Amino acid sequence: MRRLLTVGFLPCGLFVTCLWTLVRAGSFTGRSRWDEVLPRDAGHTAIMVLALLAGASLLAMLLQPFQVRAVRVLEGYWDRWPWTAGVATVLIDMQRRRWVSLRKRAVMAADAGATVKRVRADVARRLSAYPPGDVLLPTALGNALRAGELRAGERYGLSTLASWSRIHMQVSDRAAVALHSTRDALDAAVNLCWCLLVLTPVSWTALYDEPGLWWMCACVPFLAAVAYKGAVTVAQAYASLMHVVYDLHRFDLARALHYRLPDGPQDERELFTRVSDLLSGRSMPDLPYEHHGTPDAND
Repeated sequence: MRRLLTVGFLPCGLFVTCLWTLVRAGSFTGRSRWDEVLPRDAGHTAIMVLALLAGASLLAMLLQPFQVRAVRVLEGYWDRWPWTAGVATVLIDMQRRRWVSLRKRAVMAADAGATVKRVRADVARRLSAYPPGDVLLPTALGNALRAGELRAGERYGLSTLASWSRIHMQVSDRAAVALHSTRDALDAAVNLCWCLLVLTPVSWTALYDEPGLWWMCACVPFLAAVAYKGAVTVAQAYASLMHVVYDLHRFDLARALHYRLPDGPQDERELFTRVSDLLSGRSMPDLPYEHHGTPDAND
């Protein structure tokens, strides 16, 4: 219920309310008459509230199946169309230059001695939000999420993309609460960003002939940028939680698949590499099963 309210209803409610306000004020047909926005009696107020609630709820339900797509577009998966693919190439080059610059700063800071610990820590933090240079995405949000997707399980030989949906089912209750809360915050920030992005041309269309209100139109994309920055920050936290999940629950995944637990780091990497091959459909691992908790035949 909380996810439905924060992720879907509130951003859609903001969009519906702003659009209704502009229509009610007559901003699309001439000068805005703000005194006409609010109803003048209790009956019309109740109808207005019910209409806004119904509109926001309907819009939220219609858009809910496209939540993953909404995040992916802001991540920068734009190769589907030729013109967006060209834009993506340009932005990836910009991201790569930033990545190279950060790596150079990291090397310089490492050679400068202990007096620049703060600089080294800041550069390391910023580099952690980037995946390897050959798989960069055109946006900061995409790179923050991809950094988690490509590093969380790979440290142990597991393919994160192939194993995440399985290991997610093994997490403890406390980890699940943290993951779901962070993911809800990410999706809410993304939806709010989309709401404000769509409101930007709507507001300019409605208020283009009222220069005194252009400041309102300028505030909308600024707030969209703030929402996007918030989404990037939450995405970095979500990527960190993905690392924690693999640190604490990778052996739970092995138990759930009924494989014998490894005896050391080398056996662990070999086990999880084979598990990744299985989950990715590349091959069937030749690994012995170990069924935990098998009932005794004498019972």
